[in-house]
Order: sequence, then structure tokens, then C-alpha cells
Amino acid sequence: MITIGLTTWTEHPSLLGGTDKLTLTEYSGVLPVVEVDTPFYGIPKPSTVAKWQKAVPAKFQFILKANQTMTLHDTLEDGISMDALKTAYREYRAMLKPLTQHDQLKAILFQFPPFFERSTRNFHYLQRIVQWLPGLPIAVEFRNQSWYEPGVKDSVFDFLKDLGIVHVVVDEPHAMNDGVSFEPVVTNPDLAIMRLHGRNQAGWSAKGKDWRSQRTLYRYSDAELAEFKTTVDQLQTQAKEICVIFNNNSGGDAAGNALALKALLGISFGDLGPQQLDLF
Repeated sequence: MITIGLTTWTEHPSLLGGTDKLTLTEYSGVLPVVEVDTPFYGIPKPSTVAKWQKAVPAKFQFILKANQTMTLHDTLEDGISMDALKTAYREYRAMLKPLTQHDQLKAILFQFPPFFERSTRNFHYLQRIVQWLPGLPIAVEFRNQSWYEPGVKDSVFDFLKDLGIVHVVVDEPHAMNDGVSFEPVVTNPDLAIMRLHGRNQAGWSAKGKDWRSQRTLYRYSDAELAEFKTTVDQLQTQAKEICVIFNNNSGGDAAGNALALKALLGISFGDLGPQQLDLF
């Protein structure tokens, strides 16, 4: 099975050929999965997630980003206490209940910061994640190239396999110590995730107040999408589902690329008609 989605739902008006922001109900009538970054900044109440769940078809699924405490983003600033970690995980598990009760959670995405390098301490933390989120689908996206160094990356993949963690296959600019290499490796037989950020090297390294508008400013060409099709075909022999998430949306290109890849793969998503009640 192949699924395709985008990051957030409001920012892709071209998905329906218009210019207005989309509701979740409108989005879910076209694509079967969405990645939501809201929990990274603050863990929503279960009632908020229940509204998301009620606004979409029964087979629609969510990829939710792990909270920034859980991904250790503030480690370098103030440090993270064990109590803060346990509180974050407890609140996060409670937040997930509306989705887990209806099989609408595809994965919890741990997008680690660039300073989360390969180390004994961080290997142990990956083990703790599995212990603190028992039975839940966990995916990790590394942003430090040390995890992919020759001679050690195979051991990293084996470690993820043993834990049942989904390795996120990332396409992004990669130069020197900025960005990671494209590593199409499956570590969980149930699910593989590809996250496509674009290949704008200058924008990826941009600094200043407008960096967000530059970082993912990129439109994949037909030739590049054909390369992704080949990768998806290869990964299909190793995992039951391949989920492709387009995040190259600084210029509004993600939706067009997603629909183009869908056509290239020759797939459809069945009945994704919107709910009768739009809760947003």
C-alpha cells in the first residue's frame, strides 16, 4: 500500500484548485494522511484531537510530531529534567487516545534536532521512547549525519529494527555538516516513511528572520519524482505501507508534487469523501 500526504492541511489551497485555506475536512477528501506539527509546540488537549478525528473519514490517519521536550530540543539551553520528560510523555499519551481508539494514528514522528548525534546516551534514549510509548507506532528522523557514517549506519538500522522503530527516509539538501544523506532503508516491516523537504541548498542554510520562507522553497521536477517512484517501488518489497510526506511548501509546491507523484504511481485512495459536519 502507498499513501501520500502533506505537512498541515490549511496551507495547500491548490489541492482543490483554489486560493483559500483548506479545512481538515476538505483536505481529507483528497489525501489519506496528514502530518501535524502542532504537538511539537504544545501538546493539545484530547478534546482538540477528537475534533480532528471527527472531521475526517474513518480510514484517514495522522502523523503527529513529538513534543519538543520529547525530542530534547531544549537540552542545550536549560536542560530537561526527568520529571519534565515523564510529564510530557504522560500528557502526550493522553492526547493520542481519540486517534488510537479509532486506528487513526499512523505514527508519532520524532524529528530530532541537528545536535542529536550518534552516541551511547542517545541510543539509550531511543530505547526509552519505546518503553514510554508502549505499543505505539514510532518514527525517527535524524538530522545529524553521524547516524549514517560508513561502517556504522548498518548497525544503526539494525538497532532500529530491534526496537520496531520506523526509520524516516529523508530527502533534503546535504552538504558538509548541514543535512543528512538519502538512505532508503526499511526498519519496520509494517511502515516506511519518506519525508521530502526539497533540495534548495541555499534556502536550507538560510539565516535571519525569513528563514522559514526559504528553507523548503523547492519544486521537484518530473525527473526527480520519477526517482522517488523508483524508490517507492523498491521499498514496497520490504514494507506493507510506504507513506510519502511532502514538506517542500515554502512556495506552495507540495500539493502539486504530491498529486503528480500519485498520478505517476497510478494509485487512488478510494472513498475519501468529506464528512457531513465540518467541525472547523
